[in-house]
Amino acid sequence: MERIYLTTPLYYVNAEPHLGSAYTMIITDTLARYYRANGWETFYLTGTDEHGDKVFEVSAGAGIPPKEFTDRISAAFRDIWDKCGITYDHFIRTTDMYHVRYVQELLTKVYDAGDIYFDRYSGLYCFGCERFYTEKELVGGKCPDHLTEPKLIEEDNYFFRMSKYQDRLLRHLKEHPDFIRPEGFRNEVVAMLREPIGDLCISRPKSRLTWGIEIPFDRRYVTYVWFDALINYVSALKYKGEAAFEKFWPEAQHFIGKDILKPHGVFWPTMLMAAGLPLYKHLNVHGFWTVEGQKMSKSLGNVISPLVMKEKIGMDAFRYFLLRESVFGQDADFREESLIGRYNADLANNLGNLVSRVLAMQQKYFDGVVQPLGPKWAIDDRPLYSKFAQAEEELKGYMAELQFHRALESLWSALDDANRYIVRTAPFTLMKYPDKDKLFRVGEVLHHMLEVLRTLARLLAPFLPDTADQLRDLLNLTAATAKPDAAWGACFTPGHTVKPPKALFPRIETEPKK
Repeated sequence: MERIYLTTPLYYVNAEPHLGSAYTMIITDTLARYYRANGWETFYLTGTDEHGDKVFEVSAGAGIPPKEFTDRISAAFRDIWDKCGITYDHFIRTTDMYHVRYVQELLTKVYDAGDIYFDRYSGLYCFGCERFYTEKELVGGKCPDHLTEPKLIEEDNYFFRMSKYQDRLLRHLKEHPDFIRPEGFRNEVVAMLREPIGDLCISRPKSRLTWGIEIPFDRRYVTYVWFDALINYVSALKYKGEAAFEKFWPEAQHFIGKDILKPHGVFWPTMLMAAGLPLYKHLNVHGFWTVEGQKMSKSLGNVISPLVMKEKIGMDAFRYFLLRESVFGQDADFREESLIGRYNADLANNLGNLVSRVLAMQQKYFDGVVQPLGPKWAIDDRPLYSKFAQAEEELKGYMAELQFHRALESLWSALDDANRYIVRTAPFTLMKYPDKDKLFRVGEVLHHMLEVLRTLARLLAPFLPDTADQLRDLLNLTAATAKPDAAWGACFTPGHTVKPPKALFPRIETEPKK
């Protein structure tokens, strides 16, 4: 059996979910649904990162103990993902005791192997990023992400001999050119590895920070948040049992935003090498979402909430826009005008109208009762089937390449062909002066169109799961009668009754431009 292990980054609990994290969840959920539907054994992991300076500062500012604060925010993340219909298999928290124990176990293993040492360090530290920066990495003397000047810190700490594995990682990238996808991000990591990367400071003294996993071989220190959080990808599988680790780890597919490329592309693989663990299969890196051309921020009031979008336009419409409007690996811009345009053109006018049109004719002409197909297909029928068979085949390649926009383009191309099929066969014209042959032909045409809707329900399910459920309901198909593997024309037996149409995507009326 084929398997896939999908992971999201652990979301930091200093703020609630927004457009950026929702995008990561939607693409991974889409993949999980797709591979499950195709018979793959799938494990899908998400969770929350709950240690470190930022969490401690925010909880202190709120006057709440950090564990109570993280309990509250982690629960909010889980609640939001559940309300968004995200089908993760396991939700991990870095405060879970099984994770804490495994981090300490791995630290001890790497320490005993001689790859962790104690030394005095002086460096420029960004509290927002919770990491040290070199002068070269700063932009105008400031952190490139937070645009603040890092603070010079000098203290004794533990270090991981990351530089020891630099050449080995560079060789791996050359031997496995798709290890990091898309290629541009792989090239970024290769460029990092062609310069000295140094060793990684992996502890924080308790005199400065107490909220973290205690270093097992020195209780005066807690673990650096990245050396804690990254390990979740393994600790979650180990928690499920060694058999789960053996099955799924070789198929690990990490999905992250480009802002955390270095920890996942450099820190994490070298940590795995030091621990004697195999590397993950792929690191998949997506771009940023801006809103109307601007970076999202609370001060600008332009933060997009997934639950607000669900209430405003529907979760499936939100999913469709993010998947169709963006190219994986590139930045994208969220604009309400574009959202409404895609909604009206693709969902309301195209998909929604097609469903309503077919079911309305089925009700009007045959009281919803499915009519039989003839022994031979007419010349117009075979291309319709072929177009959807082609779309399904193309879907395999596009999903493997993370080209969600191309996958949807292919499905909508088949949709366009279905609309043209109705125009070519003109059942409404045939029914103006029906005779026995014309009536039979109209029944055939609508039977083929019901197969279109059944096929759409199956192929759209990973992308628009609620819409797929509604389509199956309108077709009066249960889990037992949907027959996903049924041949075209073999699912609907004559006499099966479908339901009257309903508006899947009511058109959004907008104010005319002045």
